[in-house]
Amino acid sequence: MSGLGGASVRFFRPCPGLESWCLRSSASISKLNSISCSGLCVLPPVCRDGCIKAVGPADVIHSRFAGATFESKIDCTGKCVLPGLVDAHTHPVWAGDRVHEFAMKLAGASYMEIHQAGGGIHFTVEHTQKATEEELFTTFKHRLERMRRAGSTLVECKSGYGLNLETELKMLRVIERARQSMDIGISSTYCGAHSVPKGKTATEATDDIINNHLPKLKELQQSGEIHVNNIDVFCEKGVFDLASTRRILQAGKDTGLQINFHGDELHPMKSAELGAELGAQAISHLEEVSDEGITAMAKAKCAAVLLPTTAYMLRLKQPQARRMLDEGVIVALGSDFNPNAYCFSMVSYP
Repeated sequence: MSGLGGASVRFFRPCPGLESWCLRSSASISKLNSISCSGLCVLPPVCRDGCIKAVGPADVIHSRFAGATFESKIDCTGKCVLPGLVDAHTHPVWAGDRVHEFAMKLAGASYMEIHQAGGGIHFTVEHTQKATEEELFTTFKHRLERMRRAGSTLVECKSGYGLNLETELKMLRVIERARQSMDIGISSTYCGAHSVPKGKTATEATDDIINNHLPKLKELQQSGEIHVNNIDVFCEKGVFDLASTRRILQAGKDTGLQINFHGDELHPMKSAELGAELGAQAISHLEEVSDEGITAMAKAKCAAVLLPTTAYMLRLKQPQARRMLDEGVIVALGSDFNPNAYCFSMVSYP
């Protein structure tokens, strides 16, 4: 549209049963009238570069943009215009589904019981390690497209089903390829501390991440081969304890990564307090967060990423969303898409 710096602009005028005009090229806005549907005033927005430039009654928009021209048109008759959804927590790069585990869950097995029996993350890790980069990229593209069709325009994407350096880098390269080639925003997260690899203790895994994984990530970031935004750790009883989590997150922060980790999901670990202390951008799950943790997150402006589908599927109590909001915590939602929770969006399943 002219008059807005020559950027790509779209005009939407939604109103069921009435004429909708979205004008492109040199055509001028010739029909914009104040319209009321069942007593509700229609507020057509004007958009620029994917952002809403103006919203108001049709006569106000007409007056303001009377001499403007538009580059594209979208007919929104019978529809509504919504902002793109941000999916703040996903695990979308993997091979090997875990459908067989649903029978175990229905029989009463807990997440950690399945994990300790060789299922869960380790089952996916084994298949992801064997998969080629091209195989992972092909399935990842399909999943991202499903997410995009469901309304997500920005998705946080984690590694974490490699655990060894080679496979973690393979996953991050797949995420980078999608970031460069697909029409969807991606925030990339290194999650090499998703579980303790078989044959290692948590301390050994922590040392490996700090001494080998993170230096290599920094090298590849500096060379431009990959782009990683965040570091994640599964802070949980029987996985990475608070001390190991602190070491990994601090090391990641020292290399320039934002802290965005799993905490207080199955057991109260004081993850929220730790995240607030370290200046975490976000903490996910938080079903077992303490009152003190909520207060600390509010003071630190640390976002709580809540994952309701996961709590439902694992039969966990839902996190204290209302209390968090009342305390002033920033609250976001994520689908937690992964082999254990096959949810493409908080809105729909296309």
